[in-house]
Amino acid sequence: MPRFAANLSMMYTEHDFLDRFTAAAADGFEAVEYLFPYAYDATELRRRLDDHGLKQVLFNAPPGSWESGERGIAALPGREAEVRSGIGRALEYAAALSCPRVHVMAGLVPPDARPTELAEHRDTYLANLAHAAEQAAAVGVEILIEPINGRDMPGYFLNRQTEAHAVVQEVGAPNLKVQLDLYHCQIVEGDLTVTLRRDLPTGRVGHLQIAGVPDRHEPDQGELDVRHLFDVVDDVGFDGWIGCEYRPRAGTSEGLGWLDNYRGDNA
Repeated sequence: MPRFAANLSMMYTEHDFLDRFTAAAADGFEAVEYLFPYAYDATELRRRLDDHGLKQVLFNAPPGSWESGERGIAALPGREAEVRSGIGRALEYAAALSCPRVHVMAGLVPPDARPTELAEHRDTYLANLAHAAEQAAAVGVEILIEPINGRDMPGYFLNRQTEAHAVVQEVGAPNLKVQLDLYHCQIVEGDLTVTLRRDLPTGRVGHLQIAGVPDRHEPDQGELDVRHLFDVVDDVGFDGWIGCEYRPRAGTSEGLGWLDNYRGDNA
């Protein structure tokens, strides 16, 4: 049966961030993920996890200047030293929180970038990911990359599943994997059942995420048949986590009927 992690950057925003751990545990979640831990002391985050019996399953490496609109820097030439410093910081938090995976964001590229410039971005991306995977392997952590749709994040360097898997295969590090967000995948390319059946058995997918399409609310709101998708995940034997990375329509706990029903039917 799929295992679900609450995304505390999007869910439970009716509470202060540090109080979201309590709320997630009260709703029966056993794991959490979020964008970034760096505004908080790792010891305090670890205490929140331990107090509520929660596992930290994912967070992102430093993304550059998020407040200024940057969305990662791993594919940006000239930022290599910052990438390496950020990976070091992320792995320190991963160790403190016993978090087994870190997502490294690629960054934004100009819409008019020439083929030679795109090639330079890709070469930079591959080199940074190889270094990140090497550093992470030494402490038992996976590095993840995620294709993101261009509607929500125009200009993001990585958009399609095949592109992400090609990067993983080219780098060749066993701890470099794909973060498959079904929300982004549906918007960019669809065909989710085939994608799950094709990609999950390869072992190259380290984490799943879910949200309703097109509005990123509860997973059962919109065009996805999430019960079918969860059954497919179960059928292929994926034993990782599914991060609930969505914006609740009107209160997080009030919108968890989809999860309560799924748990009840599979109890």
